Amino acid sequence: MINLELPKKLRASANQAHQVAKEIFRPISRKYDLAEHDYPVELDAMAAMVEGLADSGTQKIGGAAGGRSDDNGHATELLGNSNGGNMSALLNALETSWGDVGLMLSIPYQGLGNAAIAAVATDEQLERFGKVWASMAITEPSFGSDSAAVTTTAVLDGDEWVLNGEKIFVTAGQRSTHIVVWASVDRSLGRAAIKSFVVPREAPGLSVARLEHKLGIKASDTAVLLLQDCRIPEDNILGSPEVNVEKGFAGVMQTFDNTRPMVAAMAVGVARAALEELRTILTDAGVEISYDTPANNQHAAAAEFLRMEADYESAYLLSLRAAWMADNKKPNSVEASMSKAKAGRTGTDVSLKAVELAGAIGYSQRTLLEKWGRDSKILDIFEGTQQIQQLIVARRVLGKTSAELK
Repeated sequence: MINLELPKKLRASANQAHQVAKEIFRPISRKYDLAEHDYPVELDAMAAMVEGLADSGTQKIGGAAGGRSDDNGHATELLGNSNGGNMSALLNALETSWGDVGLMLSIPYQGLGNAAIAAVATDEQLERFGKVWASMAITEPSFGSDSAAVTTTAVLDGDEWVLNGEKIFVTAGQRSTHIVVWASVDRSLGRAAIKSFVVPREAPGLSVARLEHKLGIKASDTAVLLLQDCRIPEDNILGSPEVNVEKGFAGVMQTFDNTRPMVAAMAVGVARAALEELRTILTDAGVEISYDTPANNQHAAAAEFLRMEADYESAYLLSLRAAWMADNKKPNSVEASMSKAKAGRTGTDVSLKAVELAGAIGYSQRTLLEKWGRDSKILDIFEGTQQIQQLIVARRVLGKTSAELK
C-alpha cells in the first residue's frame, strides 16, 4: 500500500519554510508588490541563515535549488526509496510561495540557475558553483518556449569562451551573482550544439540592458541581459563540451526535469494560499463547505470550492511524484511536464476564481487575493508554457517525434 505521508525529516524542513513565509514574507508582501524593483532588504538576514543551515547540513529554506539524488539511503514513507534535494526544494518552494512567490524567487543563493547546475554540472563544477546565486537565461527576443531556437553563440578562443547574444525575462537577472546562459557552440549542428554556461556577474561583456515592469511577482527583478564578446573560462561550460548529434540537447533539457516540478510547487503554494483565504471569506459570509454532502446539494460557492480543492490536491501529488522520481534517478521528463501543466493551470484557475467568489473584497487590496491572481499567471508561462507542456506529454503518450507533432 502506498503511504502518502511525508517523512518526518521533510515535514520539519517544510515547517521551517512555512514559518519563513508566515513571519517574513507575508508581512512585507504588499510592500514590495507596490515597490517594484526595490530590493527586499529583509531577505539579507534570511540569506545568512540559509547559508548557515546549508553549511551545517540542515535542509535548505529556499525553493529553487533542486539537487541531485540523495544517495545516503534515508528511509522514507513517501512511495519508498530516497528523497533528496529535489523533494526538499519542492516542498520548500511550495511553502515559501504560499507566503509570496516573488519574494521566494528573490531569495539570495536560491536561483533557478542553481537547478541547472545541480542537474548537469560535473563534480568539480559543483564544488566551484554549488554555493553561488545563479539565475537562468534561456529566452531570447526571437523565441519563447522553443528552447531549441537559441541564437546566442559561444565560440572557444584559446582557453576562454566568447559569448554573444541577448537574453530576456531573466528572473533575478540583476541581483544574482552568476547567470546560467544557454548558447550554441555551432549553430550549423542545430539543437545538439546548445550548451549551458556559467557566467559570473563580473564577466567582461555582460551587462543589464533594463528591468521589466510586470503584471505580477514584482518583488522579483526580471532583466534583459546583453552578452557582447563576453569572456568566461573554458571550464565554465556545464557538463561535456562535446557535441553529440544523436543525443541532441538532452543534457541541457535535463535542467527542466528539475525546475518544472519546482515551478509547479510554486503554483501549488499560491493556489493553497488563495483557497485558505477564500475559505475564511466564505465561512464569514455563512457559506458552509461540507465533505459529507454532495456538491450539487450545497451552496454554489461551496461546490466550486470543492472542485478547486480537488484540482489543488491532484496538482500537489503530481508535483511530489515528479520530484520523487528525480531523487530516485528515474526519468521524469513526462511527469515534470504533467506537474507543470496541471499546477500552472490550477494556480491561475484557483486564484482568479477566488477573486471572483470573494467579490469586492477579492478585487480590492484589502486581502492578497488579487495579488495572488496576478502572480499566478507567470507560473503557467515560464519554464515552458501550458501549451508546450501538453505538447511534450502528447508526444510521449502517442509516441510521436517533435517533427511529427508540432
